Amino acid sequence: MAFDYVICGGGSAGSVLARRLTEDPGTTVCLLEAGGGGNHLAIRMPAATVAMVPGKPLRISNWSMESVPQPGLNGRKSYQPRGKALGGSSAINVMLYVRGQRQDYDGWADLGCDGWDWDSLLPYFKRAENNERGADDFHGADGPLQVSNQKEPRPITRAFIDAAKQMQIPETADFNTGDNEGVGYYQVTQFHDRAKNGERCSAAAGYLFPVMDRPNLTVITGAEVTRLTTEGKRATGVLYRHKGKVHEVRAHHEVLLCAGALKTPQILQLSGIGHGEDLARLGIPVIHDLPGVGQNLQDHLDFTLAFRSKDTDNFGIGAVGLARMMGPMRRWRKTGVSMAATCFAEGAGFLKTTPSLDRPDIQLHFTIALVDDHARKLHYGYGYSCHMCKLRPESRGSVALASADPFDTPLIDPKFLSDPRDLDTMIKGAKLTRDLLRTPPLLGYEHKEMFGTETAQTDADWAAHIRARADTIYHPVGTCKMGRDDMAVVDPDLRVRGMQGLRVVDASIMPTLISGNTNAPTIAIAEKAADLIRAA
Repeated sequence: MAFDYVICGGGSAGSVLARRLTEDPGTTVCLLEAGGGGNHLAIRMPAATVAMVPGKPLRISNWSMESVPQPGLNGRKSYQPRGKALGGSSAINVMLYVRGQRQDYDGWADLGCDGWDWDSLLPYFKRAENNERGADDFHGADGPLQVSNQKEPRPITRAFIDAAKQMQIPETADFNTGDNEGVGYYQVTQFHDRAKNGERCSAAAGYLFPVMDRPNLTVITGAEVTRLTTEGKRATGVLYRHKGKVHEVRAHHEVLLCAGALKTPQILQLSGIGHGEDLARLGIPVIHDLPGVGQNLQDHLDFTLAFRSKDTDNFGIGAVGLARMMGPMRRWRKTGVSMAATCFAEGAGFLKTTPSLDRPDIQLHFTIALVDDHARKLHYGYGYSCHMCKLRPESRGSVALASADPFDTPLIDPKFLSDPRDLDTMIKGAKLTRDLLRTPPLLGYEHKEMFGTETAQTDADWAAHIRARADTIYHPVGTCKMGRDDMAVVDPDLRVRGMQGLRVVDASIMPTLISGNTNAPTIAIAEKAADLIRAA
């Protein structure tokens, strides 16, 4: 088979590219996705994310990987869930639509990434978006990605916002104007039209599914890429395994890697593109010595405070809760509005741990359920949680091959807390979060703190809690960073440096981690990439 473009990965970026590139009927595209179709009920119903992220029982839609042991986390392995279906991680995430801070993108431009500043990217955020609130200076209303207000947030989330306001933290109506400071409600990637109201709008549901019948688009699911094919320094196609057999597909123009920050560097390395000495050690012929591949891994480290509550008007495990969920599920199927449409992390917070900072340095996700170990550990009863992460970590990790076997999980090493500045901010953030959670009117919901943080008095106490329980909140980026320095993997046009016919389009190209959730920026990256590709 041969096409103009071969896209490796049908996640957020791949779905965008497949739609945009096939808008020209004379352009042929093949999209390869390792997972399934990404349209079953557990993906469409927002509340079912509680069964998606842990990896069981619905591991079919989740890679469910783990990191190497993390010295900064007492030797624990970090759980690394990533979406394995059309839509990628947008098929299993909590659907929060967050762009980050203006300064994040202006910082990319300062690093030599011309055309990637906030003002240059804002049109692509707007082009992607069909916002329920309508179009304005910051939002679009005609794009494929439906962005909605939450359908029926719980009263306890309002109490979280009011508690923060009592601490003189401002309420913010819109977290996507380039200045996020404050607390409020997240907007979510859910449908707001009548036909699918209240369903998850993954990138595939928004971008890909409506155009699957285009004659110039071929989508193959269950197709796991094993390596690129090359002629000299030019990428010519892809080898992939499908139903137990290896197939080849060729690209007349370009191969577009969209497999994400953990899988894209693995594909490059398996193809002989990476640090030459490391590849040779595994017996992989070196096609192009590019030492930055797999380096510069950044991720948001998350610490959770959780409280039991006698309030049952949220998610919990118990006879009352199980019986009460049947009605909301039926109502959601009929109207799209009920607690079945919850994103769980209903309350948003972007705060400064030091007032003199130019922008918030921690993010809060206030969650209407008890959350322990990515919901892999379940607790009987009811309660609420608040996640806190440092927005711009200093620690840098890597993704490397475990072997030359393309089906081995790569060695994922975020190196959490390897830079002591990260722990300092996490301690400040944990203290601030506990103060907020112990502030009226939220205090009235509390029955009992779950993890013993009420006894934490010293920084050493807090450090021990953080090292014992903190883990990712699922935002890995940076492993094929964009730039002009010697460790950059792609240039500002997202072309792999030193190669022809090959680009990377996903979160791995971010030179630094943005101040928020990474799905909306990844979609904007792909929107801009589509223009770059068509202009080539």
